[in-house]
Amino acid sequence: MNRRQLLASLAAGSLSLQAKKLKNIGCQLYTLRSVIDGNPKAILDQLQEAGYGEVEAVRGNLSKIWDSLKQTKLKPVSLHIDTQYFTVQKDKLGPALDDAKAKGFKYVVCPYIAPADRGGVDVIKKLADTLNSAGAKCKAAGTMLCYHNHAFEFEPVAGGKGNLLDVLMESTDPALVGLEFDIMWSAVGGTDPIDVLKKYKGRVPLLHVKDLGPNITVRYNEKVPKEAFKEAGAGVLELPKILKAANENGTKHFFVEQDQTPGDPMASLKQSIAYLKKLEL
Repeated sequence: MNRRQLLASLAAGSLSLQAKKLKNIGCQLYTLRSVIDGNPKAILDQLQEAGYGEVEAVRGNLSKIWDSLKQTKLKPVSLHIDTQYFTVQKDKLGPALDDAKAKGFKYVVCPYIAPADRGGVDVIKKLADTLNSAGAKCKAAGTMLCYHNHAFEFEPVAGGKGNLLDVLMESTDPALVGLEFDIMWSAVGGTDPIDVLKKYKGRVPLLHVKDLGPNITVRYNEKVPKEAFKEAGAGVLELPKILKAANENGTKHFFVEQDQTPGDPMASLKQSIAYLKKLEL
């Protein structure tokens, strides 16, 4: 081994010893819906002090917290917009997108499909058409559209041709529609999050970080007990492996979300980020 090879080998060894840390950790403000409107500045300050650097907001209460958010260093990255704007109130989507862009949001998200609007392959393909159309509008407005999954999308389709999420992803244009991947709901739907991240490499820019309580049986709906929602590192998901796979497959932003908490939601968020900050991938 010559001197150059030796130095290269030593440098590689040094890099391998430097454990990778999760970057771009944000908070989905929906977690704080019960407390944030009353005193948004104090709540957002606590988030920042806890170590969060980014936020994903919900358009429904954005006007109530926006002035306070601007007074912090928290970066607005992603915005959940009412599903109706994508499906039946399409005339409202354009102004909402312009407002999101003006406020600095890079991503907008279609957050939820109501049970009454769900169905099989044909319904999902129609949804894909809707998302493609909305995604084109988002792109023209300078934002990127993502679809947020729950558990129903992991229901297998007939003929062994994957699940409903596969149908949706295969029927949407990668240039127009990405996935905001909720790893907990994937597990509830009986699908390994790592498999999804690998299969859709480059199409999952956003990820919801949450953990799953024990003994939750597979189901294709959101009918889980409150105790199913756990702080990061406090449940049964293999978060180090999942988050490592996300990093390796193109995920750019990680938003902690806990739909239900046992007590103060801020306490749960602080617990989650303390775990994530120490995590080595």
